[in-house]
Amino acid sequence: MAAQSRLIKKYPNRRLYDTRTSTYITLADIKELVLAHEAFQVVDAKSGDDLTRAILLQVILEEEAGGAPMFSSELLSQMIRFYGNAMQGMMGNYIENNIKSFTEVQSKLKEQAKALYGETPGDSQDLWAQFLKFQGPAMQHMMGTYVEQSQKMFQQMQDTMQEQTRKIFPGIYVKPEETEKK
Repeated sequence: MAAQSRLIKKYPNRRLYDTRTSTYITLADIKELVLAHEAFQVVDAKSGDDLTRAILLQVILEEEAGGAPMFSSELLSQMIRFYGNAMQGMMGNYIENNIKSFTEVQSKLKEQAKALYGETPGDSQDLWAQFLKFQGPAMQHMMGTYVEQSQKMFQQMQDTMQEQTRKIFPGIYVKPEETEKK
């Protein structure tokens, strides 16, 4: 039987209450739940509205403000530009698929490191530096495969958009190669 998702209630005073432990928790605790792959849902205590995404975005914001940001200003600007754009619906899937592919590559690297170095701490920076030094060609191949998959997903997304445009506007749509000829 699958474990039930942990319920966290958010009160008007902005406090988060974990119903499983009957304690108030912080965004740092939410981060720990995510890192532990624990299923949870955050709901507004009054309305019952699902606030999980908003709370996760707050965790990301705290992490970004913590000194070593993952997202550049240019990347964030590009993401904002996709809101309201025809590609908005597809962009979430594109990003999600890319993160899944990257996670698979990372998992394979960890497996290789474990095979080479045994049961040593997998997140040691020195260990990863040594591993990457000796595994350069394999790493390049894996990253090349990842980039190739990413390009294919983006091409599929573009093809889908073109096909949808053709269906919606059959008399207006002009193929890109035809506009280059003009």
